[in-house]
Parts: sequence; C-alpha cells; structure tokens
Amino acid sequence: MKSNRRELLRTLTGTSAALAAGSWLQPLGYSQTRGAARAIINQARHKGDLDRRVLGAFLEHLGRAVYEGVYDPKSPLADANGFRKDVMAEIKGMGVPIMRYPGGNFVSGYNWLDGVGPRNQRPTVLDRAWNTLETNQFGTNEFIQWARLVGTEPLLGGNFGTGTVAEQVA
Repeated sequence: MKSNRRELLRTLTGTSAALAAGSWLQPLGYSQTRGAARAIINQARHKGDLDRRVLGAFLEHLGRAVYEGVYDPKSPLADANGFRKDVMAEIKGMGVPIMRYPGGNFVSGYNWLDGVGPRNQRPTVLDRAWNTLETNQFGTNEFIQWARLVGTEPLLGGNFGTGTVAEQVA
C-alpha cells in the first residue's frame, strides 16, 4: 500500500509542477502573440547625437561577395580598377557611413600585408574560415580605394585569430 501512495504522490507532484510551470509560462507566450505592438517616437525630445558610424556594414570574402560581387575585372560592368560599377552605385545610394574590412570570419585569418603591393606579387593563401584559396587580388589597398569611391569610411579589422601584435602594427 505504501508503494501505491508513494507512486501517487510522485505523480501528483510531477503533474502539479508541470501545471504550475505551464500556467506561469503561459502569459509569456501570450504577451508575444496577442495584441498590437506600439512604439512612441517623440522627435521633440533630443537625448543626444548618434554617431553615424555606429550603423555601418562589413565586407567579407564569403561566397561571391568580393570576387564577382564588388570586384570582377572580367565583368562588362567593371571600371578600370575591376570594381563593379553597378554595386558601387547601390552602395553609394544606401549611404553606408562606415564599412569594415575584412568582415566576418575571414578577418581571423587575414594578414593585411598580403593585400598590399603589386597584385602579381601577393601570396595565395588558405582561407581557414571558408577553406578556400585566397588570391589577395582584392586586398587592403583595393578595399580602401573602393571605400573612398563609394563614399564610405574604411575601417580595417584586426586579425586576432592567427595574427600577431607585430603584424597588426606593421
């Protein structure tokens, strides 16, 4: 008889806890799905200036974002530098205030020195982030030049993955 009573108590305790948790969590679900959201914007109340560089973008060597995206010297849409004119026009039109390069995972293996100097002397290296070969044909020099052409402030990201302090300050 004791084992039945203990089993009943265990079942009731578990059921009560589940019901209590369910009733406690239920309002959270309703608050996310019921009613209309509302925002009040008071343009007369000025709390401070927002630095426009806070809302920028980044350019990463992912897929075709760089090669065939912003840089494709073989494209009929490219300028004399190999930069896609149609992409530059879109970026200019968006008014991107600041652009970080390299962006995303690519920065953790990028040596900025590999992307400067004559293109035919730049090393081809393994991009560890995306397991591809990086030719460095669009590198540090090209990014800064491209950023100036599209009217965005260039921001260079530091490699804290495989890089060294000496590399960063070279």
